[in-house]
Amino acid sequence: MKRKLLSLFSLLIGFFGFSQTEVYFKYDEAGNQRYRGPNAAGKNAPEEIKEVKKVEEIKPIAAVKQEPTIDENTFWKQIRLYPVPVNDFLTIDWTEEVNGLIESVSLYQHSTVHWKFQQQNIPSLNRQLKINMNGYEWGVYVLRFTLKDGRIFSKNITKR
Repeated sequence: MKRKLLSLFSLLIGFFGFSQTEVYFKYDEAGNQRYRGPNAAGKNAPEEIKEVKKVEEIKPIAAVKQEPTIDENTFWKQIRLYPVPVNDFLTIDWTEEVNGLIESVSLYQHSTVHWKFQQQNIPSLNRQLKINMNGYEWGVYVLRFTLKDGRIFSKNITKR
């Protein structure tokens, strides 16, 4: 009997003494949690007020300069690579049409994915690039053009 009373008493203490509290959550419009706590007023608190800036001048769509988009086949028609397969020097030249699109030119070895050559497209290149491949091993290399819009076009080059 003592045992039952003791277990009943401990159950009542656990039930009334350690009752659960409510926790409130508040999220912003992006789904980020902004409030977590027991305060019910926090649940009803107003969102942070964001200042909206007025745009004084809106440019017409025609005035906004956009880089021309080009597909990969048209891009490769504007690029000349010679001689392929390469023995000593790989010469790359391109037209004025794609010159404004190219950000950088890179070359890496296909089997090791080790960068061998990287060059930013700067005006002093005059739309031509020569890569000395004398010290490079025989095999397949990947020539990669990174465009200013983030696209990457690549082509395999063989060194023998």
